[in-house]
Amino acid sequence: MRRILLPLLVLAAFPAPARADDLKTAVAEDMLELMALYRDLHSQPELSMQEVETAAKLAGQMRGLGFKVTEKVGKTGIVAVLANGPGPTVMLRADMDGLPVVEQTGLPFASRQVAIPASGLETGVMHACGHDTHMTAWIGAARLLSQRQEQWSGTLVMIAQPGEETGEGAAAMLADGLFERFPKPDYAIAFHNAAQFPAGMIGYSPGYALANVDSVDILVSGVGGHGAYPHTTRDPIVLASSIVMKLQTLVSRENDPLEPAVVTVGSFHGGSKHNIIPDEARLQLTVRSYSDESRKALLEGISRIARGEALAAGVPEDRMPKVTVAESYTPATYNDPSFTRDIAAVFAARFGAEHVREVPSVMGGEDFGRYRRADPEHIKSLIFWVGGVSATQWEEAQAGKRELPSLHSPFWAPDAEKVIGTAAEALALAALELMPASSP
Repeated sequence: MRRILLPLLVLAAFPAPARADDLKTAVAEDMLELMALYRDLHSQPELSMQEVETAAKLAGQMRGLGFKVTEKVGKTGIVAVLANGPGPTVMLRADMDGLPVVEQTGLPFASRQVAIPASGLETGVMHACGHDTHMTAWIGAARLLSQRQEQWSGTLVMIAQPGEETGEGAAAMLADGLFERFPKPDYAIAFHNAAQFPAGMIGYSPGYALANVDSVDILVSGVGGHGAYPHTTRDPIVLASSIVMKLQTLVSRENDPLEPAVVTVGSFHGGSKHNIIPDEARLQLTVRSYSDESRKALLEGISRIARGEALAAGVPEDRMPKVTVAESYTPATYNDPSFTRDIAAVFAARFGAEHVREVPSVMGGEDFGRYRRADPEHIKSLIFWVGGVSATQWEEAQAGKRELPSLHSPFWAPDAEKVIGTAAEALALAALELMPASSP
C-alpha cells in the first residue's frame, strides 16, 4: 500500500490556517445561496434510482462552475471533472436519493412529494437520511475549489451518486465505467451527516467504519393440515421458530466475540387462520459483519442451521428450507487507517481537536465502500461524519429532557447550515491538502 501523498510534517509546511480561514469566510458568504439550494432539494426529494430532477439541478450547478459534466452514469449519476494540471486525482462523492418516509418535521419547506418505490405502494418521500445536506455541501466544496485553482494542482472528480439507500448506486456507476471512462482516483472522500453527534463535530473511524449488509430470505416448507391434528403435519411455524432461536448461536457461540456481527430476523410470516397449520413460513433476515471472512461464515451458518433444524424435524429432503441471499449487498466501508488519521489531523488543526474525534464504527451500511474495493491497492478512501444535532437539542438531550431522532426518522431535521458549512469546508480543505500547487 502506498503512503499518503503528503506526510503530516510536509502538510504542516503549507499555510493551512490562513487558507482555512479564507475557506471559512467564503463558505459564510455562499451560505445564503447554499441554504436556498438545500431547501429546494429538501422539499423535492426523489427515491433511489429515480433522481432525475435532482441530478439535473446538480449538473447545472457544476457546469456553471466550469466542470466537464457527464450525466446518466449508472442511470441517474453525475460525474463532474475539473482537470487542473499535473498531480493526484481526488474524488469527492455525494449521494442523492431520498427515502420512502412521510416527513413530520414541521419545517416550512418540508417535503410533500409522493412516489412509488419497488414495493409498488405509493408513499411520501423525505430526505430522512440527510442526503440533501450532502449534496449541498458537495456543491459548496466545488465552489471553493473551482475558485481557487491557483492553490491546487491535479484532477478533481466529483460524483453525485444515485441509489445509496438501496445499495445499487455505486455498483451501477462502476458497472457503467466510472473508473474506465473517467480518471481513477488516488483518493476517494465522502461524508455523512450524523444524528448522534452535536452539529459541526467531525467524527472518523480508522479501519472498518460501516458494515457489510446482507438481506437473506428463508422459505421454510412443511406439510400443512388441521390445527387439531398436528401429528398429521410437519409444522413449518414450529420449524421456523426453531431456526430463529438457533440462529442466535451464530453470534453468541460461533463468532469471535471480538469480531462484530449481527443476525436479526426482521420478519416472520406464516399461516392465515387459527386452526390451520400452513404449508410454509417465511423469514427475512438482515446480516451485518465487517470482514469478508466473517460474512462468509455467517451466511454459510444460516444455511447449515436451516437445513439442520429441518432434518431434526423430519422434513423430507425435497422440502428442505430454501435460503436465498440477495445478489446485491452493501460491502463494508473501510477507511485506510494512516490516510484517515492524516486527514483527521488536518481537520483537527483547522476546526480544533475538541471538534474532531475518533468515534466507534457502526453496523449501518454505506455503499461508498465499493469505490475502494474496486482497486484497493490504488485507491485510499475515507468517509467521515459531520454531526447535525443543534446546540439546543443536544443540551436538552444530555440533560435527559429530549429524545433525539435517528437517521431515517420522519422527525430528523439536522442543523443544516452547520452541517453544510462544516462539511463543505472540510471537503475542500482535504482536497487542497492532497493536491498542493507545488508537490514535493
